[in-house]
Amino acid sequence: MDAPDWEEQTKEGDIVIYTRPHPNSSFKAFKAVAIIDAPINNMMAVMANPQSCMEWVLGCTVANAFDVLSFNDRYAYSVNDMPWPFKDRDYVLHIRTSNNPENKSIVMHMNAVANKKDVNDEYERVHVAQTTYLFEPLDGNKTKMTWLQHTEPGGVLPGWLVNSLIVDIPVKSLQELERVAQSAKYQDATILFNPEGLIVGVDSKLTRQ
Repeated sequence: MDAPDWEEQTKEGDIVIYTRPHPNSSFKAFKAVAIIDAPINNMMAVMANPQSCMEWVLGCTVANAFDVLSFNDRYAYSVNDMPWPFKDRDYVLHIRTSNNPENKSIVMHMNAVANKKDVNDEYERVHVAQTTYLFEPLDGNKTKMTWLQHTEPGGVLPGWLVNSLIVDIPVKSLQELERVAQSAKYQDATILFNPEGLIVGVDSKLTRQ
């Protein structure tokens, strides 16, 4: 996360976007750092909702969960809209969630996987994608979120287009995430821990329905 070659691209309010070249790729990686005006409990309630991608990630049009082994080890399927004339991209992601009991941070790792869902010819399947979300609680019921991502979108897609989207998408998505995390259905959530202090789930209005 703290590699020396991150280059700041833009700053909007409490959101800063950085990019860096990725080895052997024409597509850059990005790092977004945001201070979000919502407590970490709300943020994790959003992340625990398998359909929340459609609520806050720019261009996410389909999102659902499958093969849920546990909150800490689950799979998700999503579709992201791409500008015409390019095919929309779909993803099959393995999501692993863990926490640091000492500083109360929570990290989610999402990696594209193969052979978990049949390929739909309507979309271009993304086979290489690595995403990390790091959530750190702050005073004043705020959360620092660091979002790292590198994607090889596959198919015929110019690097300049993807490299422009990796600035636009996280800014607009994080602005929307703050609004979503403040909404009524994600209030009064509780992060669940086992006796060893490790995260095992989220109790929220959605899970109580």
